[in-house]
Amino acid sequence: MVNYDNSAIKQEFENLAARYNPDGEFDARLYTECNAKRGLRNADGTGIVAGLTRISNVHGYLINEFERVPVDGELFYRGINVRDIVNACRREDRFGYEEASWLLLFGELPTREDLALYQKMIEECRMMPNNFIDDMIMRNPSPDIMNMLARSVISLYGYDENPDDTSEVNSLRQSMQMIARLPVIMVASYQAKRRAYDRKSMYLHMPEEGLSIAENILSTLRADRKYTHEEAMLLDRCMILHAEHGGGNNSAFVSRAVTSSGTDIYSAMAAAIGSLKGPRHGGANLKVCDMIDNIKANVRDLRDDDELTAYLAKILAKEANDRSGLIYGMGHAVYTKSDPRAVVLKEEAEKMAKIKGYTEDFALLSSIERLTPALLNKKMIGNTGISANVDMYSGLVYRMLEIPRELYTPLFAVARMSGWCAHRLEEIQTCRRIMRPAYRPLFHHREYIDLCNRENEEN
Repeated sequence: MVNYDNSAIKQEFENLAARYNPDGEFDARLYTECNAKRGLRNADGTGIVAGLTRISNVHGYLINEFERVPVDGELFYRGINVRDIVNACRREDRFGYEEASWLLLFGELPTREDLALYQKMIEECRMMPNNFIDDMIMRNPSPDIMNMLARSVISLYGYDENPDDTSEVNSLRQSMQMIARLPVIMVASYQAKRRAYDRKSMYLHMPEEGLSIAENILSTLRADRKYTHEEAMLLDRCMILHAEHGGGNNSAFVSRAVTSSGTDIYSAMAAAIGSLKGPRHGGANLKVCDMIDNIKANVRDLRDDDELTAYLAKILAKEANDRSGLIYGMGHAVYTKSDPRAVVLKEEAEKMAKIKGYTEDFALLSSIERLTPALLNKKMIGNTGISANVDMYSGLVYRMLEIPRELYTPLFAVARMSGWCAHRLEEIQTCRRIMRPAYRPLFHHREYIDLCNRENEEN
């Protein structure tokens, strides 16, 4: 094994890195001249159309006379507005993630009998293979829970008697097992991390029958297994809103691209988890929490709009916070006037903030949401619409639910598993063609030089 801490070895890697990619970045003009879609996006930032789907849609603007017109954002699962799902659950005071999951997988709203059956089957599918938790998680913990999710998911392949069968029946069975098992893997991975890396007590609780996925997450995560009905309902709302977000998001696209090769579900879902792990995709709510802490430490009067605006301007100028120039939680690639997920979470967060004593943090987020658009619009050519995105309030929600920071992004993955599986099933059923995009080469033909005639430039 190479000792990467060895100073000589480190120097060799630094030398190699200095020689890597001698041509540097591509001239941005080449993308236009070659009609290459950087990031698979059009020049106006919209995604190229890479496929067709009946699963979900994100609506964030209108095009009028070739210009983008901001509108209130909408998110549809199988044609049904996600706000209608949330509002129905509010009226009836019931959990809704399982209903949303069924809708994404099967394409229609479940009947009472369907929902009861699905909840029962999720309980059955939740059972982990014998010794899996001990062998794969407890004996080999990781400080990063997303890493553990990916490793554990790929390891499940070896416990499946029929892992490569992509028939509809087998794929549906595997999908339901993935949805049911990932919360169990997440909590066990966190407990193993607590013991191995935090030197804290570890406690492993078995999931309980008759509880929703949200209830079981809180029950197994907490030492005393206690939670309130309001807390479980709030987590359930978060999971509904994170269950799916259109086929164009990076992790959903990855799940479809890997699936298109004909490979197994474990490879596809591990790849999707790896995509979500990236800070450009799944970790923005942590950035919002860090930013809030930074603002509270540097702004004397959080209720003073002038003082807060001045500090936000410093953040944009890369003079404050992490000096990225970003106000986290603001703006979205598709949504303009509003992000429907942020609207719902803001409503839910306001109620919980009063219960939990987080009214100051909630008021600060509301102020940032109100003051930031004017600052950003000064830097932009034309008003394309700037609003809070889902990450603005999801971090605060998790804080109020006493969710450890390490689980913010893993919870996103747990909720999104239903959407990923729905996209995998649709890719198997409707496309049946491997994805193979083209890259235009930027080099000229060169002659091969025999090894004995080559010399390093320094010689």
